Amino acid sequence: MINILGKRYLYFLISLLVILPGMIIIAVNGLPLAVDFLGGSVLEVRFPDGNVPSTEQVVTIYDAYGFEDVQPTLVEGPEEGVMDTLLIRSPQLSEDTKNLIIADLQAATGGQEPIVNRYDSVGPAIAAAVTSRAFLAVGIAAVAVVLYITLAFRGIPHAFRYGVCAIIAMVHDILVVVSITAIGSILFGWQMDALFLTALLTVIGFSTQDKIVVFDRIRENSMIYRRLPFEVLANHSIIQTLQRSINTQLMTVEFMLLAMALFGGVTLREFSVILLVGLFSGTYSSIFIAAPLLVVWENHEWRTWFRRGDREALQAS
Repeated sequence: MINILGKRYLYFLISLLVILPGMIIIAVNGLPLAVDFLGGSVLEVRFPDGNVPSTEQVVTIYDAYGFEDVQPTLVEGPEEGVMDTLLIRSPQLSEDTKNLIIADLQAATGGQEPIVNRYDSVGPAIAAAVTSRAFLAVGIAAVAVVLYITLAFRGIPHAFRYGVCAIIAMVHDILVVVSITAIGSILFGWQMDALFLTALLTVIGFSTQDKIVVFDRIRENSMIYRRLPFEVLANHSIIQTLQRSINTQLMTVEFMLLAMALFGGVTLREFSVILLVGLFSGTYSSIFIAAPLLVVWENHEWRTWFRRGDREALQAS
């Protein structure tokens, strides 16, 4: 039988190597929040003749209307490889000011009339409400998971541990998604917006379901194989659910998201990649994080982390 749990500390290290770079980026640059959470406006304008104004011209136009902290970014348009679109993030604009700015952008280039691909404007009050409700949604999901698992598993010893390990693994998935988005913010200009929140909540739902399936099999086997060491029992349970996890997650949802990321266009690419990585992380953490954490807790392994001789004796037994 494959000994999956025997290398549990290697899995923890792999997760740390994925999460740490994003956390360093966030510590240095802060969270890459979009206007949905900060308030402000996003104006995406395409210049069909390819005559795109420079960053200095855009900043000067906005400055004439009293707007500072303007962030223009040249991005790919509908045609792949053609950089003819400006994505401009700024403080909140009124509809009239937006129209005047578009006219000024056209005048600055002397070309064809720009095409507005997207315009989003969010006030500070709405942004604050979105932020608070996002944290509330994640908090309610975490509490609900602990309560459900504790009640559903109340017939076995230490049922509360299953809920706590599920939450820790869920936090792992959230950190992976946030880390990937932070890395994407440096490489591709990604931001955390309403679609990011949708992807994050979807990842939480899928990953929680997967963890409950694995834990439920451990619960069932603990009633059948009472004399087996807990680590052996948990390893056997993971192997029993391995095929189900691969079939339902990797072979169906992941392939669909990969197709969306590759062929779905620029608008859906960020959402698809975040969801793709998040759902993969959810499956990974169910097998390689949640169950190993439960084994670490059941074995009280922290007592031997800094005493090599005791740890080797424990592993030998």
